[in-house]
Amino acid sequence: RLIALIGDAGKRLHTGRSRNDQVATDMRLYVRSAIDDLAMRITALRRALLDLAEAHAATVMPGFTHLQVAQPVTFGHHLMAYDAMLSRDAER
Repeated sequence: RLIALIGDAGKRLHTGRSRNDQVATDMRLYVRSAIDDLAMRITALRRALLDLAEAHAATVMPGFTHLQVAQPVTFGHHLMAYDAMLSRDAER
């Protein structure tokens, strides 16, 4: 991909670098790409959760506290909690 972007200079990426430097660079490039892919997938998951939460905004289910049945909540509200967690984590 680098060669396609910058031409022949991309073939000399590891010139003058140690093997450890080359491996560290490769890992950084891979992780950057993997993070972008995961971010897109998480965004798609959040959209799906929001769509499902909207569809079940009035579907009542039991809420739980410490594995005990508690105040009733809607399934949509339950799903929104997962969206809130993903949103919070994305801000970090």
